[in-house]
Amino acid sequence: MANEVPLKNLKVTALFAGIGGVELGLGRSGHETILLCEWDPSAQSVLRHHFGSIPLVGDVRELDQLPKETELLTAGFPCQDLSQAGKTVGITGGRSGLVDEVFRLLEQNQTPHVLLENVPFMLQLDKGAAMRHITARLESLGYSWAYRVVDSRAFGLPQRRQRVFLLASRVMKPEELLFQEDKGEVEPTDHNGRACGFYWTEGVRGLGWAIDAVPTLKGGSTIGIPSPPAIWFPDGMIATPDIRDAERLQGFPTDWTLPAAIAGNRNARWKLVGNAVTVNAAEWIGTCLTKAPRPISSLPLPFDAFRSWPKAAYGAPGKDRFEVEVSMFPIYKKRPSLERFLKFRPVPLSHRAVSGFTSRLCSGGLNYPHEFLDDLLKHKERMSASGQVMPAA
Repeated sequence: MANEVPLKNLKVTALFAGIGGVELGLGRSGHETILLCEWDPSAQSVLRHHFGSIPLVGDVRELDQLPKETELLTAGFPCQDLSQAGKTVGITGGRSGLVDEVFRLLEQNQTPHVLLENVPFMLQLDKGAAMRHITARLESLGYSWAYRVVDSRAFGLPQRRQRVFLLASRVMKPEELLFQEDKGEVEPTDHNGRACGFYWTEGVRGLGWAIDAVPTLKGGSTIGIPSPPAIWFPDGMIATPDIRDAERLQGFPTDWTLPAAIAGNRNARWKLVGNAVTVNAAEWIGTCLTKAPRPISSLPLPFDAFRSWPKAAYGAPGKDRFEVEVSMFPIYKKRPSLERFLKFRPVPLSHRAVSGFTSRLCSGGLNYPHEFLDDLLKHKERMSASGQVMPAA
């Protein structure tokens, strides 16, 4: 397996492209997208606006074959059946099972490289069934693979978003690219003087608590409505970020999703942003692809594939699978505080929303700073006095 020469300016076909987070990031690192595939009409309107010169296919099931010049196939395949926030049906679910369309196309095209992205909960769901399925299919097609969970905070963004990036190749050892760098966990643990993000739609099982960051932006709540996180500011204000700052928290330019609103679906913007791949993370992957391969320095250890899978691992056809001890911070790009990062006026959480959240919080057994509850109650009083009764959207 030749792997001495770094990869440069790969031609990319993007399946499940969403609003182009992977494509924008890869483009920033020198790669070129030649075909997009995305079924959601709102996402399509965004793609057409920003990538108008690139052919766009709607349904991956109707794509007969990949362009012959494709060198990298990317797929941020649907996570609904694999997410902890979803129904956790698993890799055979109606949505996440669409990853098999990737393998169908790879059977017909000898595409050198593949990049998959999804939620880290699939590493443990059903004792790693999704990962066994995905890696077995890749190996059967002659691909070596390596994956790593990375956190969007590593790339200069105040969003705690952890995602699995799996790189596979027929012509090189992907672990020699993916594990070259590691900065370790370097995030603050003290909330004093820092804005803290949380999910006001939670309060019983978890808060999604994030210090100097927002928790993972989501496509919607479990009942499908827009679900922006809330932020507890040092001055006691409780508010949700503007959609334009949500775009920036994902690495997109301001108003990247505005074409969806112009096309008639204004409520789609939060869903589109929440389902997107962080641009900065994709840019890091693209940069990895341009580096000279380098053997991993840590001692890899075999692991049991019928239990929860580790946060980083690699394998190859006919060989053992190995765990690699690396953090979710391959690099650490300095960033401003969450409070300074936000450019647009946040929306105060309504009386109704803060009342419901506070009630759930007090009835649960979660740990949180006592000042947090004090400020929630004060915010509730302020919003009651203002007469606002509708929840923030």
